[in-house]
Amino acid sequence: MKLCLEALQDKEGWQAVGVKLPQFDVQKMRAQTAETPVWVHFGAGNIFRGFVAMLQQELLNKGEATCGIIAGDTFDYDIIKKIYKPHDELTMMVGLKPDGSTEREIVASIADSVCADSTDAAEMEKLRKIFVNPSLQLVSFTITEKGYALRNIQGELMPVVVEDMKAGPSGARHAMSMVAALMYERYKAGAYPIALASMDNCSHNGEKLRGSVLEVVEAWHKNGLVDDGFVAYMQDEKRVAFPWSMIDKITPRPAKEVENALLADGIEDMEPIVTSRNTFIAPFVNAEIPQYLVVEDNFPNGRPALEKAGVYMTDRDTVNKTERMKVTTCLNPLHTALAVYGCLLGYTSIAAEMQDTELKGLIEHIGYDEGMPVVTDPGIIKPADFIAEVVGQRFPNPFIPDTPQRIATDTSQKIPIRFGETIKSYIASDKLDVKSLTFIPLAIAGWLRYLLGVDDKGETMEVSSDPMLETLQQQLSGIELGKPESVGDKLRPILSNEAVFAADLVANGLADKIETMFGKLIAGPGAVRATLQEYLHG
Repeated sequence: MKLCLEALQDKEGWQAVGVKLPQFDVQKMRAQTAETPVWVHFGAGNIFRGFVAMLQQELLNKGEATCGIIAGDTFDYDIIKKIYKPHDELTMMVGLKPDGSTEREIVASIADSVCADSTDAAEMEKLRKIFVNPSLQLVSFTITEKGYALRNIQGELMPVVVEDMKAGPSGARHAMSMVAALMYERYKAGAYPIALASMDNCSHNGEKLRGSVLEVVEAWHKNGLVDDGFVAYMQDEKRVAFPWSMIDKITPRPAKEVENALLADGIEDMEPIVTSRNTFIAPFVNAEIPQYLVVEDNFPNGRPALEKAGVYMTDRDTVNKTERMKVTTCLNPLHTALAVYGCLLGYTSIAAEMQDTELKGLIEHIGYDEGMPVVTDPGIIKPADFIAEVVGQRFPNPFIPDTPQRIATDTSQKIPIRFGETIKSYIASDKLDVKSLTFIPLAIAGWLRYLLGVDDKGETMEVSSDPMLETLQQQLSGIELGKPESVGDKLRPILSNEAVFAADLVANGLADKIETMFGKLIAGPGAVRATLQEYLHG
């Protein structure tokens, strides 16, 4: 059997290998979408196919929608050309359960796919026709946080953006310029209302999207390339809204185990490819079952009935609170603690770490004992239920091939939110003493120990990329494993850096505790394990 439209007719064959089929007329849906498009999505990767497209699939199955999603990619055209087109826009979705079983479903809610490439006149004309149609309600994005950035780490506009700002709408290449150019077409056609919604896993995502698109628009205006009316249209959130969202679902790279199982059941051509942009992607998506999407309900031209597919439709403040609950208490801090200690102890799997008594105990203390007293309760999801699912089901799932090495990437950029916000909450509290914290300081000490690039066996260890890595390692230079006296006062400049921790840990009294912990962690080979045991069982 092959993943294509023709093969959908073999209902008994798919049923025999446990694959759920779409419960709607795919060709009719595609015809309706071509006539009255409702939803365009940029970022055609795994989180889109395995989560966002599945939402529309559910609405189509229930008869709550008649149109599908048009998927576009502004960065990696091979995804469209080598994954979408050869399989008639279909995706094999494989849900990974903690008990090792899977559930399979063919996703057919993607009506069409397109390369958002300004050098391809035919593809751009297809996109233009979609954007000028008054029926279009929603343009969503999963392009990663980097996709919204107009500047490099030094704060300078990237060369491609500078060129886009000079060239105007007709020569747009950066994703944000492309969006601005297509919105210019919509403006000229009638300035129809629409919502542009980021669904990327980053804080204040709608604000990031709006800021970047408007910066391009305003540069074009300054350069005399667009008129006053277009700027006013884009700035008016009653006509062009940028709703915020919080998304949470792990969709890791395609697993060999899943590929082999599909092939063993006679499902052909499931092999992953590596694109010219170095994306590792397959015709199937494997993902965990739990998922959350919270969206600010601000859609000037109407929207799909997303709440009927399990999406929380709410206000901006609740979106913000839900994201804060996740990233400061219930998930992200636990991930970071597992990442740095997992690397030090030689683990290559988050799930395997959850079988380690000390590591599981560490994140339980960070989350339950130290985080939950100051957790932000969004009111729509119970923090206690969310963290229990993370610790009990999501992290231990052995079929989610996530690594501590990946999670440890860019930790300096994550620390202020993942630990700093809880520390600040303790400082601001009349009832809690910041000096009572033990396990968050232990996670911070573990991160500093990790930066030395030496594992718990005393062997050289690769440290994941981080924009502050060189600076931090210079500040830690001279510290040697087995020589706690070599630390001196080297940690003080780091611990007092509010840019790293969102608070001055020297001024608030946590530095002494972290320095003591760090000294224990570098006592010699095996000291990391011994220190964890001391604080968890001592």
